[in-house]
Amino acid sequence: MSLDSTQRRVVITGMGVICPCGLDLDHFWENARGGVSGAAKISRFDTSNLPVKIGAEVKGFDLANYLKEKKLGRFTLTVQYGLAAATLALKDSGIGLGSLDPDRTGVVEGTTVSGSESMIRLRDTFVRGKDNYRALHPHNVVACYCGEGSSTIGLQLGIRGQAITYCSGCASGNDAIGYAAQMIREDEADVIVAGGSEEMVEMMHIGFCRLRAMSEKEGEPAAAMSPFDKARDGFVLGEGAAFVVLEELSRAAGRGARIYAEFAGNGRSCDAYHATDPHPEGLGYGLALEKALRRARLHPTEVDYINAHGSATPLNDPIETKAIKRVFKEHARRLAVSATKPVTGHMMGSSGAIETVICALTIWHQEICPTINLEEPEEGCDLDYVPKEARAYPVRAAVNLNAGFGGRYACLVLKRI
Repeated sequence: MSLDSTQRRVVITGMGVICPCGLDLDHFWENARGGVSGAAKISRFDTSNLPVKIGAEVKGFDLANYLKEKKLGRFTLTVQYGLAAATLALKDSGIGLGSLDPDRTGVVEGTTVSGSESMIRLRDTFVRGKDNYRALHPHNVVACYCGEGSSTIGLQLGIRGQAITYCSGCASGNDAIGYAAQMIREDEADVIVAGGSEEMVEMMHIGFCRLRAMSEKEGEPAAAMSPFDKARDGFVLGEGAAFVVLEELSRAAGRGARIYAEFAGNGRSCDAYHATDPHPEGLGYGLALEKALRRARLHPTEVDYINAHGSATPLNDPIETKAIKRVFKEHARRLAVSATKPVTGHMMGSSGAIETVICALTIWHQEICPTINLEEPEEGCDLDYVPKEARAYPVRAAVNLNAGFGGRYACLVLKRI
């Protein structure tokens, strides 16, 4: 990305969420700031023989409330959640689709396992069927690949400029929003709907059980995930979608748009260390942070809040903390750091998107969401994690930090305008 001072500025003017703790922006924010978790006993598939029986499922969702077309039910939940969240984001922005140049608009989606549920179902049908040729419906050709979400959003909303899907593990949502902002900065587009979407897939849940990555605590589901805590034992798997409307600043100002926050910069990295574990020194985290701050032209002391990846896994939390302390040095002790995945669940490819929404609302409301369930911090986890209760705070700039399997890291920086 160019650092030319003449590059165009990008702002967030609309947001939409479909997640376990809210199907609209107001309810979502109230639950996020109140620490109300969406975790519960899983109802979508049988967990009786599994060590983890809880998750954060989206409840009460009906695509017909967002888009009116009978055939939309054929799409997987990943695509449905994304369609709904993108529609809500555009509505929140106040942009009329008729006012847009369709060739100067775009959609960029991040996801991890979109298409896998369709592939599993198709394979089951294919194996059982007597006529394999007729068992394959033409729609299955597109339903089984991870790019269906962005193309379907573009088709339904009439967005012609670009329809792009990022698949970079749990860094996908941040990567999607960062790439979208780059296109606006470089004058390839004026308005882009960007975010992430993911559904809870039984196969993935079982895989995370085998990896021992999820909390196996019995009892109250809402209390199971406890980032930075001495007793943490993993995350709670979640699902849902979050999209933001990114717009060029002068265009947004010219129409009198509400501006939640300005996109300041982003950074990406790969630590090339391990398939699932972060580098012990947090090299990937640190490099993504440094790149993002440099591109945002912000000194570390100008950042007031970090929404951490905070996966509550034994390795991640102290390593992420170590990286924050190395990059921010003495200022790390003055930062507010919180992890909001215990409220939303770990939404995989849409984690970065939902946490970008949280950062934008943090700046808009000047209030920081808490890290719930933090009772006794682990040794080395010694920053201000805003435990248990939200905090009013004058936030000038907020950082959203996420990591994905394969050593991928993505960081976004938003600032008050």
